[in-house]
Amino acid sequence: MGHLLPRLPAAGRPERALASFTGAVAAHALLIAVVALVVPAEQLKNAIQPMAVRLVDILPELPKPRPPEPPKPRKLQPPPQLPLLTANTVSDAAPAFVVPVQPPAPSRSVPIDVAPSPAPAQVAITAARFDADYLHNPKPAYPHASRRLGEQGKVLLRVFVSAAGLAEKIEIKLSSGFARLDQAAEDAVGRWRFVPARRGEQAIASWVQVPITFQLES
Repeated sequence: MGHLLPRLPAAGRPERALASFTGAVAAHALLIAVVALVVPAEQLKNAIQPMAVRLVDILPELPKPRPPEPPKPRKLQPPPQLPLLTANTVSDAAPAFVVPVQPPAPSRSVPIDVAPSPAPAQVAITAARFDADYLHNPKPAYPHASRRLGEQGKVLLRVFVSAAGLAEKIEIKLSSGFARLDQAAEDAVGRWRFVPARRGEQAIASWVQVPITFQLES
């Protein structure tokens, strides 16, 4: 059993080990100081260069794609040939018949008794009037300037008379040659009452001509 147990250090050995370690450290420090004194600082700085290490990931090499194969040329098939029909074959196969032209059927006239339509009864139309005594239409006033200047003449008016007997529109068909006389006639007739035209018993609107004469007394 004495061989299996570890040998314990003898007394006083720890101090010897510590002295040896201290001596080694001092020797290294002395060596560094000597090197620093002997080698110039610039050479020592150039001698010590930093080293950079770069890790590069190496990717596995991928297989190159294969170029596409050129398309194979397609063979064009010729269109199917159809049998040609000649004029001889058509005429031989087709039956030959002629349809005779039918004469037109004779038209038969059937007498129809048509009674003559009675002629429409004519309705009498009475023209409009302006000279009835019961209308009491005043005569146009003679303009004073026309009297003084000796203006006189005849005015022919075309008047549209409504079914109610009123003058709705007045036109000068023939002038007297003097604007004052024409205007006096138009103003007077515009206030007149008329007997409207009639178609049978129905009053209707119509045109009527009204003559007005301006004449100075001699």
